[in-house]
Amino acid sequence: MAVDLSFFTSPMSEELRDEGRAEVLPIVAEAILMFLEQRGIDIPDDARERINSCDDPETMHHWLTRSATAPSAEAIFDQA
Repeated sequence: MAVDLSFFTSPMSEELRDEGRAEVLPIVAEAILMFLEQRGIDIPDDARERINSCDDPETMHHWLTRSATAPSAEAIFDQA
């Protein structure tokens, strides 16, 4: 029995995935900022704006991971 999986590659499914990302990214940005604040790290306005305006899930994941050990807010943007 063949299963039609074409929906998962359709424009409609792409739109749904994009909407889901758009809803999650502000939550991830808030988590990054809260994590840095709880660690006592000062967050300059330009870093806060960069975090809040990011629309790339991979970048946000990287920043969230870095926010656990970065010595400063700006250090989360490092590629290392």
